[in-house]
This record gives sequence, C-alpha cells and structure tokens, in this order.
Amino acid sequence: MAGTRRKPGLLGPQVEGYRAWLVRRGYTSGTVRNMLTDLGRVGRWLEDTQLQVDQLDEERMTAFLAARRQAGQRWIPGPRAMVPLLTYLREAGAIVVEQPSATPLEILLVQYRSWMVRERGLAVATVLRYEKTARRFLREQAMTKNAFAPEALTGADINAFLLRECDRISAGSAKGRVAELRSLLRFLYLQGIISSPLGTAVPPVGGWRLAGVPPTITAADIQIMLNGCDRSTPVGVRDYAIMLLIARLGLRSIEVARLELHDVDWRAGELIIRGKAGRQDRLPLPAEVGEALVAYLSAGRTSEGTRRLFLTCRAPRRAIRADLVGDVVERACHRVGLPTVGPHRLRHALAGELLRRGAGLVAISQVLRHQDLATTALYAKVDLASLRQVALPWPGGMR
Repeated sequence: MAGTRRKPGLLGPQVEGYRAWLVRRGYTSGTVRNMLTDLGRVGRWLEDTQLQVDQLDEERMTAFLAARRQAGQRWIPGPRAMVPLLTYLREAGAIVVEQPSATPLEILLVQYRSWMVRERGLAVATVLRYEKTARRFLREQAMTKNAFAPEALTGADINAFLLRECDRISAGSAKGRVAELRSLLRFLYLQGIISSPLGTAVPPVGGWRLAGVPPTITAADIQIMLNGCDRSTPVGVRDYAIMLLIARLGLRSIEVARLELHDVDWRAGELIIRGKAGRQDRLPLPAEVGEALVAYLSAGRTSEGTRRLFLTCRAPRRAIRADLVGDVVERACHRVGLPTVGPHRLRHALAGELLRRGAGLVAISQVLRHQDLATTALYAKVDLASLRQVALPWPGGMR
C-alpha cells in the first residue's frame, strides 16, 4: 500500500474512499492492501497512456492487464479481481455510466415488471423468471419485419413458442411456461395492448397432479447431514442454522433468504416468515433452532448495513440469495457421501415425518403454509406403511 500512497496516479483522490468502501464490505486488511496497490497501478497506467478516469471501463481494464502481461510482470490479477474497483468508481461518480436508449420492448418489460410487483405482489425471483420468459416470447413472436408489434400477437404465436419450449424442457418446466405466458398475456390485455384475452388460448400441458410419489429423504439421513456441518467455523455455524430452519420448520429457500433480524421474536419464541405474495406467517421457534441461530449470531455476524439475518461469509459481505441455500444443502450431501438433494426435499421429508407421527393434513398444511389443502394431500402418499394397511391384495397375487 506504500507504493499506492507514493504514486496513485490519476486515482489518488479515490484511495481513501475505496479503502473505506472495501472495509465496509468485509474485505480483510491484507486484501484491502492488495486492492489499493492495484488501484495505484491502474492510476499510473491511466497517466502513462494519457487516459482520463472517466474513460475507464471493462475494455480498457482488459488493456491494462494486457499491458502488465507484456511488460513481463510476474503476478497479474484476473478480470474479476478488477470488478470491485470499477464498481466503486461508478458508485462514486468518477465514471459516468451511460444509460442505453430504451427500446419499445424494454419499456414494455419495465411496465410489466412494475405491474407484477405492484398489482400481483410477486416475489423477486418470480418476477425475474416471468420477465425472462416474457422477453424471450416477445423477441421471438412479437417482431414483425424488425418492428416490435405486440398488438399483432395471435394464438398461433403462442402455440409456436410453447411447442419449441416443450421440445427442450421437462413437463414440469413447461407447466411453468404456461403460467408465465398467461401472466404476460393478461397484462397485455389489461393494458389494452392486445384486443382479446389471449391468455385463454394458452394450452395446458399434460400431466396429472397425483400421478407420482413425491421424492423424500429419511430423517436419519437429514441428521447425518446436520452432523456433518463443521460448527467450529463461521460457515459451518451458518449452514447448520440454515439447514435446521428447513428440516425442522419446512422453510423454502426464498423464505430463509428473506429472514431479517427482527423476524426472530425471542420473547414469544416465534419466527415471522415472509412467504409468497407478501404473506406473513408466525411459526413457533423450536429450542434447537433458536440455539443454532444464537450460535450463528454470536459467531461474528456483522451488520454490514443490512438487517437480513443470513449474510455471505466472504467479502463482499451481503445478504445471501435463495440459490445459496441450495448450495448449502448440496455441500452437506457431498460431505457425508449422500446423493445430492435440494432444499425442497428436506421440506418434503418434514411433511412425511409429521404424517408418520400422526399429524393430520390440516396441521401439516399450516406448518408448510400451503394455501390449498390439495397440495398437502400429495404427501399422504409417502406414508407407505399406513397405505399398506388399507391396500387391497393384488388380484392373483396369492396362489
């Protein structure tokens, strides 16, 4: 860092601000020192090449790394290592980010996104998924002679898109496409962009709700996965708390990621769950889960400007995303040599265990926060021991 202090080049005014920015995001002192050294090198390179700070972007950063390589430098960081510097300079206003001109498609997608959040109250992950499908559908089916014309959409356009999708995705994913298309077409109709409710023209995908037995995992295997968490490390303490929330309370991945510090009511022994469509539920906080949360909070969790309960353990420190919950469960499987499963499989296992202990479907639906009891009824099929007691003998089986 001493070299950075002596010769920071054109980026000299950014040194202290960048240092504070890195510290707030949880970077260690050694990493901060190395990243400030890189800042100085970039600043001197800008000076040598007679470039201005506001001309710095990914392309010129690549040129900077190439120049260091040509100069025979022994250690050269990768492009990803320079992302924090570019991010900080843009946030600080040293680099002006030019906004691309919005196309009619992008303007419509912004309106659709706002409608899903404001009118439908959909979760962020759901909004992103619906928007992704909407963008692909409109790009492929609403372009007429290089002109964007959603008002010209027909039922044939819908069928053509779905047929292509069904060729490359599973039946379950195809059902999701149907829901996503119907949402978009409902929006277009309500906004007066299309003259007829084309959502009714979206064909359903074949499949029977109760045709198969839901996959599950035994309670013993879940305990093995929990025991495999190394609770002597901050990562292991956090992962253990996350897995307990899923295994004991049946939380979804997005619900774990949304948890905030004030959602834990320690006096009442309850946990506030932020579910789908803005719904909030209260669940009792088992002692085992509460102890795991206390251990996690005591293991050095820092605020980092967010009230979210679970944070990443490596810099930049920020709230976890829902997909990290899946990574936690997958890593737990690999550690103990079990087949890889996702977080939802642990939720299935909780329902099956409650059923085997004599809990009714209504009670299970309340724990899992199902809005439709028919969804909970699916888990009645996993209690094979009870089903065998009422099953009729197979015709011709006894001879």
